[in-house]
Amino acid sequence: MMLPTHALLGLAIAAPFVVFAPELAPAALIGGFLGGVLPDLDLYAGHRRTLHYPTLYVVAAVPIAIAAALIAAPWLVTAAFLLAGATLHCRMDRYGGGLELRPWEGTSDRAVYDHVRRRWRAPKRWVRYDGAPEDLLLSALAGVPLWLVLEGPFRWLVGAALLVAGLYVLLRRRLANAAPVVFGAVPESVDDYVPSRYKQ
Repeated sequence: MMLPTHALLGLAIAAPFVVFAPELAPAALIGGFLGGVLPDLDLYAGHRRTLHYPTLYVVAAVPIAIAAALIAAPWLVTAAFLLAGATLHCRMDRYGGGLELRPWEGTSDRAVYDHVRRRWRAPKRWVRYDGAPEDLLLSALAGVPLWLVLEGPFRWLVGAALLVAGLYVLLRRRLANAAPVVFGAVPESVDDYVPSRYKQ
């Protein structure tokens, strides 16, 4: 799934704090957002493997969440939601398409690497590919209620994520066609850092 969807769902899992613990809501929202985004920082370095830990994030999240529930320190709440958002991100990637330039073709059996089992987990393709119309629907289902509930910078963050999501969906297939042309023209010194899927 696309990054805006991950970011919005990271915010969504923290949104109940706005009502039930407003003093901790900013810490929870920041953690959820960062956790939703964090795994995709590996986009150019072993994507869906280097920072994607579908099992280990859960293992780390449980004791931190318990500590946050007992102590209620903002930094613990941020850490708990960061790990929860990262966990959700990795799980969601499994429900999307495979790790390929054109995931709508369904040629990849790699969704997320499972470091515990030491193997790739196959995509379920419930959301056919990142940037599919159903991916945008998922972003909207999370984003519109967030826009109504959140205020200030968080509301603008939601608006920006929805805007990026809409543009990405409109351009997704064109970007896949442009990638081999763009990345095929990079200098040789940079070529080793370009993922092979972008050269197809």
